[in-house]
Amino acid sequence: PGSRGGREGVCVVPQWEQDQIPFAHSPAQMASCVLRPRRLFTRLCSTAAPSSPSKHKTTPLPPLRSARHPAAAAPLIPDFSNYREAYRSKSSAELVRSLLVFRLCSYSVLVDRHKELINLSRLVLGKWLFEKVMRMTFYGQFVAGVDQDDIKPLIQHNRSFGVGSILDYSVEEDLTQEEAEKKEMESCESLAEKEVQGDNHREKKFRPHRRFGDRRENVFSARTYFYADESKCDQYMETFLKCIAASGGSSEDGFSAIKLTALGRPQFLLQFSEVLVKWRSFFRHLAVEQGQGGLAAVDTKLDMERLQKSLAKLGIATLEEITHWFTGEKIGLSGTVDLLDWNNLIDNRTKVAKLFVVPNQAGEIEPLLLQFTEEEELQMKRMLQRMDVLAKEALKKRVRLMIDAEQTYFQPAISRLTLAMQRKFNTEEPVIFNTYQCYLKDAYDNVTMDVELSRRENWYFGAKLVRGAYMAQERKRAEEIGYEDPINKSYEDTNAMYYRCLDYILDEIKVNRKANVMVASHNEKSVAYALRRMHELGLHPSSKKIYFGQLLGMSDQISFPLGQAGYSVYKYVPYGPVEEVLPYLSRRAQENRGMVAGTQRERVLLWNELKRRILKGDLFRAAY
Repeated sequence: PGSRGGREGVCVVPQWEQDQIPFAHSPAQMASCVLRPRRLFTRLCSTAAPSSPSKHKTTPLPPLRSARHPAAAAPLIPDFSNYREAYRSKSSAELVRSLLVFRLCSYSVLVDRHKELINLSRLVLGKWLFEKVMRMTFYGQFVAGVDQDDIKPLIQHNRSFGVGSILDYSVEEDLTQEEAEKKEMESCESLAEKEVQGDNHREKKFRPHRRFGDRRENVFSARTYFYADESKCDQYMETFLKCIAASGGSSEDGFSAIKLTALGRPQFLLQFSEVLVKWRSFFRHLAVEQGQGGLAAVDTKLDMERLQKSLAKLGIATLEEITHWFTGEKIGLSGTVDLLDWNNLIDNRTKVAKLFVVPNQAGEIEPLLLQFTEEEELQMKRMLQRMDVLAKEALKKRVRLMIDAEQTYFQPAISRLTLAMQRKFNTEEPVIFNTYQCYLKDAYDNVTMDVELSRRENWYFGAKLVRGAYMAQERKRAEEIGYEDPINKSYEDTNAMYYRCLDYILDEIKVNRKANVMVASHNEKSVAYALRRMHELGLHPSSKKIYFGQLLGMSDQISFPLGQAGYSVYKYVPYGPVEEVLPYLSRRAQENRGMVAGTQRERVLLWNELKRRILKGDLFRAAY
């Protein structure tokens, strides 16, 4: 199968926690970005293959449209308005707590001044009483517990109602803005670059900017890590290992979430991302020359002979040398070259120390990225080693790793490194899941090319689809620094992109049982859309190829009915000491204020269930 058409949707996908930068130079300048081989970077870039049925009321789903695939057995959709069934797992005290927390989050004055209120409460109440109050309110609502042992009862309770867990140790550094900016600038510039005088040939997007050094700004749905030193990265790795152990010890089918910016110096992610984006932009330029501009990446196939002549004409090398590149790597045997073939070509012309060469203002060729120091190259290797350790441990514990998405100036490298882990560890089952942010213009190309790669190399594709967590920050950065906004133009465009990507993966699951997707959404209509598509394609919940995910303490009226109906559904479960998860709780308060419509509906359902229990005399009955 090749490309499949997308279908537009009309529903909201909330913020949960590639780039399309125009090539800024002329064709000749783009062509000069040719690199020399080096084993380590080749390995990173390479895209070549390495050595209980429910008891509660449900109703059959009506067809979304005339079905192209007969359904083996019609999946059922729970009634998300049935508050009695939705909150069977909750005690009356938990219902009251949820109502209180959601009501407090709706007051902007409280959310805007939450830090001052927290400091005042801590001062007035004292440490012990402050933590007690937090456990009875915000902490108890959104955080599972202090450590692995503390969270087991909640995980097992949720599992008894069909809801799994994605564990995340949510401790964060409480840095000031100035401290965050300083750490970011120090960790995103190489020593060689600091010593260079004059213009910087790196694209604006991939340079560190102090104005946006605090990556927490306007981000409510994602945790942020700042690089301190290698020992701190080792500490984060140990934390992730404990999280994997906790997930493996508390359930048989759990996930654990990690962020790659916690595992190494972000300078490498910036530079690697720039390499990948420029090489992809060069491919797009050559596609335009062959009259294929505007096609989806998965449909773009360049005529090999014309491509070789174009590269020779641009002065990269002689036609004989270029022909040898393609024949030596067995690229273009079909007479055409697609983006995956093109990536294989760069893999064998790349060197870490001097990545790109470009002409300066005098027309002389000089390196775009200067040589890494021995220590910087060692830091990069350590980052890769930490990733390998985590993936091996996850495989050993039978835990799946969810690699979170991050800012677009890091994401191309993060996605490529995640692909490398998927090729290595997803050979027998889906262990590594990548995250795709559908507010990006390139989201569909990213999804379709990765699916195509998994199909060619015969490994299990795993994806989490989200709307995205960094929209406001990304838009502001692009506008102020002066590069193309990577975000879709409108809210409707992002919705259409989400459903287009979801439909493509669901179609792939229908024909290739090695594909898997998590629909990460708090919106009932978005979930219902995915359920209807499952029905249309005959994808039964028992196949366990489609997962649903929501945050702990939010949208229980979606999660628990789905779990009891037999669907694979998971709660994103944070844990950690009270004082150290306050930044996480701060984000939850701000996010709930932004999701007014969703929390209003949830408050109505909670209140209806509480009233029902009072009238029926069930107020003090335990969860059942």
